[in-house]
Amino acid sequence: MNYFQIFGFAAQFELDVHKLAELYQTLQKKVHPDKFAHASSQDQLVAVKKSTLINDAYQTLKNPLKRAQYLLVLRESDQPNEQASFSDNSFLMRQMELHEMLDDVKHADDHEAAISSYAEVLNSGSQELTFEMHKLLDENTIQSNLLAGDNLRKLKFYQKLRVDLDKLEDQLFDD
Repeated sequence: MNYFQIFGFAAQFELDVHKLAELYQTLQKKVHPDKFAHASSQDQLVAVKKSTLINDAYQTLKNPLKRAQYLLVLRESDQPNEQASFSDNSFLMRQMELHEMLDDVKHADDHEAAISSYAEVLNSGSQELTFEMHKLLDENTIQSNLLAGDNLRKLKFYQKLRVDLDKLEDQLFDD
């Protein structure tokens, strides 16, 4: 049983995260290990395994990037690892630009404005890639899944930059 089936969803990128959360709570209440405190050790072990599986499924499906990656794994789409170099030279250039922009935030006169502006650039780029990845995943062809995987790696890059920006913001305003 795959993670989508656990919650009764079709294996697709788009899903109702509010319904997912509700179903998660309902399922966890049914199998929570505390309900099996007086059961046999085998029943307790089964409850722990079910609870863990439901939790893993929920954590994967609630996060759009993890959900996309899981979907590509289910589709047996060959995906190079995150460190694989991109053949997309324009994105390599974009990566360098984004790193330079992050460095510029450190040296800006108005840190708050620079952080806000950079965050907007990251959000915009992420939204475009997510929209495109969503369309590609909906197509569900060998080629579209490979392209969706490329977008997924790009989105992970944006996600890492967002983490770097958050760390920088903490550094700049902790002083």
